[in-house]
Amino acid sequence: MSLAATQFDSLSITQISKHAQTLVRFISQFESCAVALSAGVDSSVVAKAAFLAVGERAVAVTAQSASLASGELQSAQQTAALIGIRHLVIETAEFENADYLRNAADRCYHCKTELYQKLQSLAAATAGCVLLSGTNLDDLGDYRPGLVAGVEHQVVTPLADCRLDKTTVRGIAKFWDLPVWDRPASPCLSSRIAYGETVTPERLAMVDAAEIYLRGRGFTDVRVRYHRDDLARIEVSAEQISDLTGDSMRQTVDTKLRSLGFALVTIDLRGFQSGSLNQLLQIQT
Repeated sequence: MSLAATQFDSLSITQISKHAQTLVRFISQFESCAVALSAGVDSSVVAKAAFLAVGERAVAVTAQSASLASGELQSAQQTAALIGIRHLVIETAEFENADYLRNAADRCYHCKTELYQKLQSLAAATAGCVLLSGTNLDDLGDYRPGLVAGVEHQVVTPLADCRLDKTTVRGIAKFWDLPVWDRPASPCLSSRIAYGETVTPERLAMVDAAEIYLRGRGFTDVRVRYHRDDLARIEVSAEQISDLTGDSMRQTVDTKLRSLGFALVTIDLRGFQSGSLNQLLQIQT
């Protein structure tokens, strides 16, 4: 079981039910809505709530590009089908934006700007359609330049607005029988590229293949971070570091990742940390 699966045991079914009702009631104020649906738990819960709130006047939209990890689109499609919400897949063109490729600390801003511009074009065809994202309350405390793009494009954040944190969102997802309820967070592949290193489809493919391989070897919470000169920094849960550093596994993993194009393979002894590249930033306020 992943770490995510054990985090909301203290919440009662009654509490979860009330939070779910609050979320649906919040979205019911809108005439229609378009939900930015990834394969993650947050946007899946928003999509389910949107469908319960406004039915056929809700649509889920998934963006496809080289930054989308393998299997994510299929997972989003399965979730949308399970919910019953209409689902659209669009192509985004963030890789045509030099500011995105440059991969400065505001990379996510340029990605979200591209996404929300495309969503606004879709929403414009439907009267009263608002854009909804899966931003939760905990996200507001992290460094997320994509939130600025959301504000600029009038994107509504039902989870954050209803004061729902990640733990509560997972509880709602399980309450609604969404299979993604215990799914580890899986941000876009570009988030694995160290700031200042150019984002390219080739580098993202290396990261994607490496993470697929490690998950296939039994590592659940895993990130492969790309650093300068084709260096891979592997993060797995602290409990699984010893599994990764055993002679046989270590040599096998090193050989595999080098075959994918990495010149040097390292293991982060701190273990898995979501958003660890942000810790390398010196953010001026």
